[in-house]
Amino acid sequence: MSRRIGIDLGGTKIDAVTLSAAGETLYEKRVVTPKTYEGIVAAIGALVHEAGGGSVGIGAPGSNSRVSGLWRNANILVCNGKPFQHDLEAVIGRPVRMENDANCFALSEAIDGAGQGYEVVAFFTVGTALGGGLVVNGKLVVGANGEAGEFGHTALPWPNESEWPLLPCFCGKAGCAEQYVSGTGLQRDHAHVTGEDISAREIVARARGGDAKAMASLARLQDRFARVAANIACVVDPDVFVIGGGLNELPELVEQLPPLISRYSFSGTAVAQVVRAKHGEKSGVRGAARLWD
Repeated sequence: MSRRIGIDLGGTKIDAVTLSAAGETLYEKRVVTPKTYEGIVAAIGALVHEAGGGSVGIGAPGSNSRVSGLWRNANILVCNGKPFQHDLEAVIGRPVRMENDANCFALSEAIDGAGQGYEVVAFFTVGTALGGGLVVNGKLVVGANGEAGEFGHTALPWPNESEWPLLPCFCGKAGCAEQYVSGTGLQRDHAHVTGEDISAREIVARARGGDAKAMASLARLQDRFARVAANIACVVDPDVFVIGGGLNELPELVEQLPPLISRYSFSGTAVAQVVRAKHGEKSGVRGAARLWD
């Protein structure tokens, strides 16, 4: 279709966009995410109807079970265990393609963003949590069970003594990477080490001001992220890592990361290319719109 509608569901906001065949933005709007499942379905339906005709792609935390058809593993807990795609199609009145939100980010950046022109693109979105996505030759790799690219729920590689006991994750396991490599993880770690319960933003601000404790917290975050990326490199060895999300502005997680990834690589000398996402927070909604490409 010439018009592509994209929806990006987040914990605090829902973004909508309509792209032309040439990728130009024809419509965009943002609304606050409702607290209930029924409210979320109704809000997305209203946005699509306002956006007009066209294909509909939706990115959301979690994924659809190919066994039960129910949504699962979302940090927006009210969506779990619900026939999310079915309910949205009923409200919207047309077919919908749904994907994990980080997969949508990855697709957008691989097609016309920072990963354009590369064969294998691994994407991280580092914000409140840690999302991931993998694109090969312009196509999302979702896997036989729809669980590929869940980098945030791989185990934190090579944990040291300070990282035991492993932290519990909402998914039911312990030691998931996103419990350490995320804004939430940074805040928790800083509080544990220093006793200072301050926001990730404040930690960064203090580090920039030369505060030794905050600088050490950022260094631990950086080291953990490098381990996660090196672990992914051991599996797929991507041409480029693209970093998005609220913490991607940090040079510690982009420009300064390659030599640390190399240190943790299998050979100890692998060359990693790490770049910042081109479309920023718009990558997710743009990728959702491209699910029909």
